[in-house]
Amino acid sequence: QVQLVESGGGLVQAGGSLRLSCAASERTSSSAPMGWFRQAPGKEREFVASIKYGSGITYYSNSVKGRFTIPRDNAKNTVYLQMNSLKPEDTAVYYCRFSRGPTWGPSDYWGQGTQVTVSA
Repeated sequence: QVQLVESGGGLVQAGGSLRLSCAASERTSSSAPMGWFRQAPGKEREFVASIKYGSGITYYSNSVKGRFTIPRDNAKNTVYLQMNSLKPEDTAVYYCRFSRGPTWGPSDYWGQGTQVTVSA
């Protein structure tokens, strides 16, 4: 059982920045992704960003491309979500997702979620 501990959410004004952290209790395989999803009230959970743990290849949704990055610290089994130029529409609960890969699957692990609120 993989444990994921998220931190870093909060309230920020539009245009501000936040950094989320997701620490995993174990390292995933080099071809597996770790990433972030979010769910706003009344909406489905959606993909935000991911990183292939070994290669460092990153993927972003169109809505956050150019504003968010997903760095990782392999030594700490941790991925981050650096969120810049935040907009009110970024308000959501953000979830970390851990896969044993090589793609997302039903056996993936999820973090507990952290609230991000962006005020206008």
